[in-house]
Amino acid sequence: MREWIKSGTPWIWMTAGAVALCIVMVLGVLWMTAARGLTHFWPKAVAETTFTERDGTRIRLIGEVRDREEVSVKRLADAGFKLDTTDAFAERILIKLGNRDLTGVDFRWFPVPLLGELTYPRDLITVERHEWGNFYGHLKAVKENGNVVASGADAWPALVDRVERAQRLFREIYRIEKSDIGDVNYRIEQLRLEQRRAELRGRLTDELKADLAARRAKLDEQFAALQTQLQTLRADIARDSLVAEVMDGREVEVKLALVADVYQANAMNVAQKAGHYVRKLVEFIVDDPREANTEGGIFPAIFGTVLMVLIMSVIVTPFGIMAAIYMREYAKQGPLIRVIRISVNNLAGVPSIVYGVFGLGFFVYFLGGNIDQLFFPEALPAPTFGSPGILWASLTLAILTLPVVIVSTEEGLARVPRSVREGSLALGATKAETLWRTVLPMASPAMMTGLILAVARAAGEVAPLMLVGVVKLAPALPLDGYFPYLHLERKFMHLGFHIYDVGFQSPNVEAARPLVYATALLLVIVIMVLNLAAISLRNRLREKYRGLETV
Repeated sequence: MREWIKSGTPWIWMTAGAVALCIVMVLGVLWMTAARGLTHFWPKAVAETTFTERDGTRIRLIGEVRDREEVSVKRLADAGFKLDTTDAFAERILIKLGNRDLTGVDFRWFPVPLLGELTYPRDLITVERHEWGNFYGHLKAVKENGNVVASGADAWPALVDRVERAQRLFREIYRIEKSDIGDVNYRIEQLRLEQRRAELRGRLTDELKADLAARRAKLDEQFAALQTQLQTLRADIARDSLVAEVMDGREVEVKLALVADVYQANAMNVAQKAGHYVRKLVEFIVDDPREANTEGGIFPAIFGTVLMVLIMSVIVTPFGIMAAIYMREYAKQGPLIRVIRISVNNLAGVPSIVYGVFGLGFFVYFLGGNIDQLFFPEALPAPTFGSPGILWASLTLAILTLPVVIVSTEEGLARVPRSVREGSLALGATKAETLWRTVLPMASPAMMTGLILAVARAAGEVAPLMLVGVVKLAPALPLDGYFPYLHLERKFMHLGFHIYDVGFQSPNVEAARPLVYATALLLVIVIMVLNLAAISLRNRLREKYRGLETV
């Protein structure tokens, strides 16, 4: 036994077991996240049943069964429910009732013993709305300008056609508001800044005033024309509506202008459900959020996360590499360099929120405020760079991840054989040429390792971003078609903050919970894609310079 222990075999097995356990745990977390997040987009069957309230009245329920659990009968009795059972525990189910604008409640738990039989009528419809969440009911009729144009069996085909029309009109309205009117507003704002700039420089002549007034009048005409077009489209989209019977027996009219999607989940076959699932998954990735981020897509958050990581990488890589090169290749190795190395290593252990406070105080208030005073006085008192934005967020995370890049690069430089340097110098190369043409290419895999670690940490950080640029809902992307195209002063959305906001700040927790898992899974995928790209580049560099390492 002693010989076996001394051989190191037990430690090898323990290490392998620990690695295997970690892999299993990681895969388990990913599986749980995917199972709870991706299943959200599958169309849920809509159930109809009855329920006995605390006072004995019998009501009808319509909604989606979302969860089940067992609770003690005593707990239900304390809540006022009268269960005729001798069991210690009873099952209860969570039903998404929807129709929040009518009932004020979106989700509710119901004890199973007090429920009637669950049925799934094929004519029940699920209406996804731009406001107030889902709507459930029995479709009764379709109206046009208040007059019934289809009812009974003819109502569903007519509704599908008119919903498609309403969606086309909604997209056109959205395009005009977001693109055309946004363009006019942007140009009006540029005229205001141009006039203010001329005033500050003392160059506001009568000719310039007349020119600005004429250009402003032209833009006002364009704005008025777009407003007229919008009014026409809004009148067109308000033409149609549906009438459905809700669970309390009332017939409720819903304007199709408020409808994002409508479907009969109980009447779908597997192929139709699969098509619906793919469509909703694509919408989740490419659409903008709605309903306080609990509905719609998360494309702005994906875009903001990737762009911030790319800007951070562009900033941290050269500075980290230059610092490592100086400390390893040029600086005299003495007490000062040792203190600097210790300080760099200690920076890696500073809480990230401290970096956020530093970024807010130095980058935003001091540096950004002075930039506004020097280069954007015409916009004051409204800040340009003097408020949190994607540039300051990227710089803050660059400082946060700088120690990782420095340490990895130093280790890579230290692994380059001394004989390689001496051979290059012996052939007549200068120290700078040796460093640039020989040492750095051989150390590039280690540099890429540092960048991979930096990206992995920066993409998941949330605390510092809350202070230096991230917001719940960004009005515009940092990248658009207006010069200078990349607007580094703009605020942005981030997947990590989106998870925090939806999971802990949402007014509708049950509706937001599946989106938390779906967004978390997407964040992991984004980080994996960025890391895999860096790993692929690192491996190519490693293979390219493998022969030099043996010299």
